[in-house]
Amino acid sequence: MELKIEHISKRFKDKTAVDDVSLTLTTGVWGLLGANGAGKTTLMRMIADIMTPNSGTISFDGKDIHKMGAEYRNIFGFLPQDFGYSRDFTVKDYLEYVAALKDVPYKETIKKINHLLDILTLSDVKGKKIAKLSGGMKRRVGIAQAMLNDPKILVMDEPTAGLDPGERVRFRNFISEFSHDRIVLISTHIVSDIEYIATRNAIMKEGKIVDVGTTNELIKQIEGKVWSCVVPAEKMIEYEMRLHIINQRNEDNDRISIRYLAEQSAIDGSVTATPRLEDLYLRLFPQGGIEKEDI
Repeated sequence: MELKIEHISKRFKDKTAVDDVSLTLTTGVWGLLGANGAGKTTLMRMIADIMTPNSGTISFDGKDIHKMGAEYRNIFGFLPQDFGYSRDFTVKDYLEYVAALKDVPYKETIKKINHLLDILTLSDVKGKKIAKLSGGMKRRVGIAQAMLNDPKILVMDEPTAGLDPGERVRFRNFISEFSHDRIVLISTHIVSDIEYIATRNAIMKEGKIVDVGTTNELIKQIEGKVWSCVVPAEKMIEYEMRLHIINQRNEDNDRISIRYLAEQSAIDGSVTATPRLEDLYLRLFPQGGIEKEDI
């Protein structure tokens, strides 16, 4: 099973959002990484066949998805950043409505809904109106609607936004199991959510796919370039001005533990650190900022 993207581009007036992108997605979890404005959402909307590219084609197992029509929609699940719903819908009513739109057989609908509500810990709120739910719960409802038709291809835009750490762990475990014989594409700024479950990752920058590989293949680019050390708090301003600091944590005695990116050691006592996918992301997209932790 493969979803083949061949030389697709999408232009909006004087801006090219997606620029001659080619990518072949196979079974497993794929991470789609990139800063805001990189073109990720536009690419996913074209994969969902709700936006038409100016050029290029997207095919599933050799068939043009646009020509497949309903056949493609029946095997596709999509979670956009903002999914629409009526303010009068309860969780259960909304999922039943979406199931009907997706032609899920009525006899299977309640069973599937209850299964997803249980997995996503929404059973206790199935009778509540979606508009009254917290942001994290609304996101989980969105995840449920995307999976109602047991899709072969699942595309999710920032699925863990608003989820607490426990919910994110449950989501990762669920998606890892679900993707066994399916294609799952996840776009997220929370790199740790896909670092350990993604089969492969595609990195998108300024409308182009600039790199594709497993997590281990990608982070080889920064082996020996991630450093850690503990420094006096009063020197942090100096270090922040001249170093690419990617993480800092307050320690005892007015000291701060830092991780930074550099071709060679820039502070006495620095030792090389094991690189992570997040380190590579922050090297490629430094505007993402640094992570600060308390003791």
